[in-house]
Amino acid sequence: MAVNLTTPNPASLYPVAGVRLGVAEAGIRKANRRDLTVIELCPGSRVSGVFTLNRFCAAPVQVCKTHLKQGAIRALVINTGVANAGTGEPGLANALATCATLAAQLGLAAEQVLPFSTGVILEPLPVDRLVAGLPRAVANLRSDGWFDAAHAIMTTDTLAKAVSKQVTVGGRTVTLTGISKGAGMIKPNMATMLGFLACDVAISQPLLDALTKEAADLSFNSITVDGDTSTNDSFIVIATGQADNAEITDMASPDYAVLRQAVIDVSISLAQAIVRDGEGATKFMTIAVEGGTSRDECRKVAYAVGHSPLVKTAFFASDPNLGRILAAIGYAGIDDLDVSRLRVWLGSPVESVLVAEHGGRAVSYVEEAGARIMKEAELTVRIDLARGAASATVWTCDFSYDYVKINADYRS
Repeated sequence: MAVNLTTPNPASLYPVAGVRLGVAEAGIRKANRRDLTVIELCPGSRVSGVFTLNRFCAAPVQVCKTHLKQGAIRALVINTGVANAGTGEPGLANALATCATLAAQLGLAAEQVLPFSTGVILEPLPVDRLVAGLPRAVANLRSDGWFDAAHAIMTTDTLAKAVSKQVTVGGRTVTLTGISKGAGMIKPNMATMLGFLACDVAISQPLLDALTKEAADLSFNSITVDGDTSTNDSFIVIATGQADNAEITDMASPDYAVLRQAVIDVSISLAQAIVRDGEGATKFMTIAVEGGTSRDECRKVAYAVGHSPLVKTAFFASDPNLGRILAAIGYAGIDDLDVSRLRVWLGSPVESVLVAEHGGRAVSYVEEAGARIMKEAELTVRIDLARGAASATVWTCDFSYDYVKINADYRS
């Protein structure tokens, strides 16, 4: 059950000049489902990426990092069903073989291909099935393939996730379209997710790299479903340069400011969609922390609240057992936190109440108000640390019975 999330309208997803997408059924884990995607990029495209910090990072992540350093990326290949993680040297060989096979079909060098996998960890990738499916995916390449690609990268997702946006940069219309997948094993650094965002803007590689890292930090690195950091997380930003704008080379320029906000907006929408589709989720929760001495300090508090099983189960039950929030703040790791100055609010789109102040329950707070707000599907926990001017926001969801059912039956 997704929280205020619907399947994207295919007509709302704009083609990006210089990008074609094709999908196929390769039978990688299950029959009769789209599980293989190829994305072809025009010559001159620039590509940047950020990846999981899990030390057990998957074979395709390792290959992506190597190929990105060599530049001139012209294609991406994505499979679902098997993560090709925890597979050692054979896994690396399979990822490289995938790149080589697709490269041969597209007339490229193997180093110009980035591979991505998602699915079950510690199982060998059925590379023979994957390779056999590549010609069908290549034959299906088309510029309006975003809707099908959004479905083909899903695993436990209940809905496809895709967003488009257009802005004016240097007097030219710039188109941005992105897709993402993820529903469980979600935690910053990054989450069990794949995200691909393409735009047709012309931008220098150093600026694209900086923008990709910032956008990831403010979006995919600001979500959590269950506190598990995956082995395969990848967020890729592509700039094809086909919009015919003057290349953006100055971070202080108005054009960069417009593009930066658009990339961040699309990234946040894609990241929030993952939380809204969190495994078994019934509530979408915004944890907004302000008044910190640094953004990192605020994120510590937000993550402590957002990761807490006790907080998440209370929200699932619509039970205003809000002392659990205070407990999570208290163990977030701020040793000199003055709890007598801290304030906490609980809010919904239509109402907000002060819950805690002066080290305890707010005098004005009544539990009936908390219970009323917690019945809403969208909730905000606002925390003022009263220590400084920094702030941070994290998005999360509740824990329901279905989260356990989904993960208990994941391999069946």
